[in-house]
Amino acid sequence: IIKIIQATINNVLASLAASGKVSGDGDIASVMGFSGFGKKARTFDFEAIFEQTRRTAIERSQRVLEERQKDSNMEEEGESSKSVKSPVNTQRDKASAAPSRKQESESSSDSDSDSDSELIGPPLPPQYGAQADDDERMRPPGPPGDAAHSDEDDDEGESEDEDDDNPVKKIPDTHEITLQHGTKTVSALGLDPSGARLVTGGYDYDVRFWDFAGMDQSLQAFRSLQPCECHQIKTLQYSVTGDVILVVSGNAQAKVLDRDGFNVMECTKGDQYIVDMANTKGHTAMLNCGCWHPKIKEEFMTCSNDGTVRTWDLNSEKKHKSVFKPRSLQGKKVTPTCCTYSRDGKLIAAGCQDGTIQIWDRNLSVHTKFHCRQAHIPGSDTSCLSFSYDGLTLASRGGDDTLKTWDIRNFRKPVNVATGLTNYFSMTDCCFSPDDKLLVTGTSVKKDEGNGKLVFFDRASFEKVYEIEVTNASVVRCLWHPKLNQIMVGTGNGLAKVYYDPVKSHRGAKLCVVKSQRKEKHAETLTQDYIITPHALPMFREARQRSTRKQLEKDRLDPKKSHKPEPPVSGPGRGGRVAAHGGTLSSFIVKNIALDKTDDSNPREAILRHAKEASENPYWVAPAYTQ
Repeated sequence: IIKIIQATINNVLASLAASGKVSGDGDIASVMGFSGFGKKARTFDFEAIFEQTRRTAIERSQRVLEERQKDSNMEEEGESSKSVKSPVNTQRDKASAAPSRKQESESSSDSDSDSDSELIGPPLPPQYGAQADDDERMRPPGPPGDAAHSDEDDDEGESEDEDDDNPVKKIPDTHEITLQHGTKTVSALGLDPSGARLVTGGYDYDVRFWDFAGMDQSLQAFRSLQPCECHQIKTLQYSVTGDVILVVSGNAQAKVLDRDGFNVMECTKGDQYIVDMANTKGHTAMLNCGCWHPKIKEEFMTCSNDGTVRTWDLNSEKKHKSVFKPRSLQGKKVTPTCCTYSRDGKLIAAGCQDGTIQIWDRNLSVHTKFHCRQAHIPGSDTSCLSFSYDGLTLASRGGDDTLKTWDIRNFRKPVNVATGLTNYFSMTDCCFSPDDKLLVTGTSVKKDEGNGKLVFFDRASFEKVYEIEVTNASVVRCLWHPKLNQIMVGTGNGLAKVYYDPVKSHRGAKLCVVKSQRKEKHAETLTQDYIITPHALPMFREARQRSTRKQLEKDRLDPKKSHKPEPPVSGPGRGGRVAAHGGTLSSFIVKNIALDKTDDSNPREAILRHAKEASENPYWVAPAYTQ
């Protein structure tokens, strides 16, 4: 760019000089405003630089190869003479080898470390470590001047390796926080992909939003709402991008809310008088489960008591995308109780009431790709299906008190079975740990008959390796977030518990436990900080410093200021007011008839409005008593 600018200016000057307008530096100053170009810009020949770099690289690689060859020759000589050498000679050879090795490393790279005894910085790469004739070169370096590591360090390293291999050590259960959702069962849990927000839903129809970064130690939800009026919440799940939430409740229409709880879409309801469920636009009976596609952010799936599994597009709420119809061995309709996508989103799996697990290709809805006829006992609700992170194993949690794992490549019989895991809920969860080595599920208990547990199984051996006693009620939902490494648990007594480890976990619950509880703002606090200037003129003097308490008391006595407006009606309606629900003509007429026509005039005046006229001109009552 500089060259182009210079050339342009030179051309201009040349043309000016040719026309006789400019001659010399003085003329340049008078015409252009500057006397010269200063220092000449430095130019770079990139081809020469690249060629030089290539040559240097070739030379260095040749040097490294020569050094490796020399070292290997020395090692061979050392091995042949080891039987003859004494320990003293060996020590002397090592001592003499250290400086020579140091010189070689300095010649090959300026940034290499000094000698074995004074290694500083990160450990050597494996190819250099392989050159060493002893194990000391392979270790991470200690502080400067540190001698050889002791045997204790070796023992500690071995124990750390064992900890890494043992998946039980990675369970984050040292600390817990309890979020009070309500008093009834927490039947749904959802955590956004980043782990910033948790959403809980329950049998009390409420959905509560919890923001870990915004909460303090009081652990209060920042929003609570009833998106599906009087229907129990079955499933809550954030989409892949975390910007919308799928809400599956006991009615026939799934809803999608945004992060703050506002309605984004509501699925359409199907026509219940059509026999073939593929010909109707939506579900016609109660929903059981739902989930988002793991790759496509606009697609989600629901399953229902109408015997279908349907996929939906977020942008077209008027009609489903595709329909999958589970069938029994006799070809009859069966009810799917849970559904899920595989990790790559190519397969759709459904657990059915007749004990089968049926898996379809997402793009082919007619015939099943995998089908297991007797996965669980017929008539028991399979409460959860979950694919492992590697996508090869499917875990199923049955209403027959079992937990089973299946290899979808050989889907005839289960790989492992765990029994005796009591299950009273149609949405009891099971999930894999982030490292795919453990499988977690909850157990149910009757009231006052023990504690609900979170049970951990080794995926390979299927032994019960760990359990956590959560509370004196059933453990329904469990969710192990891979980013946070924290376990969320929903219980039968209205609690949502978060288990975490300060060392192994990240963010999440750790953010809110460190924040002290906010103090309530008292009314006596000053509304504004005034700067008092006592010696200023009266006309510039500011108003006296006052508290807001007296003002608040005055406002309380004022009927206009203290009047509370009528809240919007939620639910079926009360006090002669009808809630705005439905778009039918009948509901519109009922709403208009029953509008709350409040009369703000004086009631005494309203009663005595006709008193004067009645006394002056008696018409109804008084004439009857004249005779």
